[in-house]
Amino acid sequence: MNTLNWSKKEFEVYVLLFAAHCNHFESQEEQEYILSRVDENLYNKIHTEVVIDSEETNLNKIQQYLSENDFSQSEKEALIKDIKNVFFADGTVDAIEKKIFALLKKIID
Repeated sequence: MNTLNWSKKEFEVYVLLFAAHCNHFESQEEQEYILSRVDENLYNKIHTEVVIDSEETNLNKIQQYLSENDFSQSEKEALIKDIKNVFFADGTVDAIEKKIFALLKKIID
C-alpha cells in the first residue's frame, strides 16, 4: 500500500466518515457532527475516498496511518470519543456500528 500523506486532521475525518458510513447510511446528525469538526471542502474530499474504498481498504488505511504516525494516548482517546459521538449522533447504534466501533477501538488502542 502507498504511503498515506494525510495530515492528522485528514486522518481524523477519514476515520469519522468511515464510522458514519460503515452501515452504508450516514444520518443527517452524523454528517452535522463531522462538519462541526472540519470544513466542508475537507469533508467532501475525504468523503469521496471513504465511499470509494472497500471496508477492508478503509480499515487497512486506518491501521497503516496509525502505525506510520505517532499518536499520544490522549489523541487516541479523543479519536475514540469522537467515533463514539458519530455513532450516537442520531440517537441509535445498530449492530454494524457496534461491530465497527469495537474493531476501531481495538485498532486505535
